[in-house]
Amino acid sequence: MDFGKLIETLMYFIPAAIVLGAAYLLVKNFLDNSYRLKLLELKKGMQKDMVPLRLQAYERLILLLERISPNNILVRLNDPNQNARQFQNDLILAIRAEYEHNLTQQLYVSSLAWEMVKMAKEDMVKLVNIASTNVGENGTSIDLSKQVFEEILRTEKMPTYKAIEFLKNEVRELF
Repeated sequence: MDFGKLIETLMYFIPAAIVLGAAYLLVKNFLDNSYRLKLLELKKGMQKDMVPLRLQAYERLILLLERISPNNILVRLNDPNQNARQFQNDLILAIRAEYEHNLTQQLYVSSLAWEMVKMAKEDMVKLVNIASTNVGENGTSIDLSKQVFEEILRTEKMPTYKAIEFLKNEVRELF
């Protein structure tokens, strides 16, 4: 083959290859941008649906914490005819039931928020158990209630308040 014909052939193919490469890059860039835009629209739509679910999860967790706080649970479950051991069992069962009823809410809150809720539940169970050890075998449910409040005064902290404040602050930051 003649060197001149080779150069003449290359002169046709090189510009064609450059145009083909440029067209490929333009189409690829267009498709990538289109994909990112669709993904962004999808995320925006999902977020629109998720905001009410997340707010509802925070509401439910705060309700859980309020329901298991000593001020509420002791009054709600107190039966003067029960002894301290029966009341202790009822309190622990109620705390665990409230917690288990709201387990799925961890899907919608941060890991740290869920840890705070879990710690508050565990602290409440521990508080009831500690108070129960300070009440004798012949103690009543009222004696156990008093002992729980005395234990709170000794430690100067209500187990659920810290978690409630954390959840409120997290909601304020998110929304």
